[in-house]
Amino acid sequence: MTIPVFPEFKTLDFEDRPVVQEFFNRAEIPACEYSFGNNFIWRHVEKARWTTLHGNLCLAFDCPGRPAYALAPIGGTNVPDTVRTLLDIVPRLARVPASFVEAVGADFSCEPERDEFDYIYAIEDLAELAGKKYDGKRNRIRKFEREHQWRYLSLDNGHLDAGRKLFEEWFDEKDDNSETARGQKTAIQEALVRFRELGFIGGGIEVDGRFAALSIGERLTRDTAVIHIEIVSPCCEGLAQIMNREFVRNALKGFAFVNREQDMGLPGLRRAKLSYHPCRLVEKFRVERRP
Repeated sequence: MTIPVFPEFKTLDFEDRPVVQEFFNRAEIPACEYSFGNNFIWRHVEKARWTTLHGNLCLAFDCPGRPAYALAPIGGTNVPDTVRTLLDIVPRLARVPASFVEAVGADFSCEPERDEFDYIYAIEDLAELAGKKYDGKRNRIRKFEREHQWRYLSLDNGHLDAGRKLFEEWFDEKDDNSETARGQKTAIQEALVRFRELGFIGGGIEVDGRFAALSIGERLTRDTAVIHIEIVSPCCEGLAQIMNREFVRNALKGFAFVNREQDMGLPGLRRAKLSYHPCRLVEKFRVERRP
């Protein structure tokens, strides 16, 4: 493949994975957007395109209904000049990690985007759920285990078809035909179709003989995994807690931390993520030219 050089941009495609992922691997940024898999499954919605500038990877997006934006350039060469050039073609950089702002933010206007902050948890905390602060989670799990027969399954072990069926049923039950929902559907379909090729990690829970929950993630940095997708049937109380615990115990035991992504400003989702007591948040910023 030919690597694009600014001002040429290339629409993000699967053939770009080795080059783009190598930039992310070197950067080791613990924010969920800085992986090839995340950008690839959302590429139809976000209209992802990429180029190289001063030796940096630059990803830009033209998502309908929102101002165009770019991620922070990855590479560390002539970064302020790279940002200025990007701001000539998009009005803002979004989801920019705090570490990047600390390095080059003095030259630009930088505002925190709280709705985009990622939640980072210690694997040990989610696997053990130890201590009084997790009493409610353990109580739901005990109730679930008393009332149901269940087992954990690896998606990569012949259960992808069951995962696809669960997803289709879950989406039909939502009965939501909004543009946001359609975009989410496309992204999840991409993740399931390209699961192995993208190097994703996946697991599910079978309840009383029926596949009822799944999680899909990938490596983000050397010590941190990220969970992109979690689908839980509303069939039984405690299933979400079992899915979360068992996925971490089985699929992510080689990592120290897991990124469970942002809450998008949704109050219920924020309460749910905080209830698991993150060890830290990945702060992200909007970067623009100074007035």
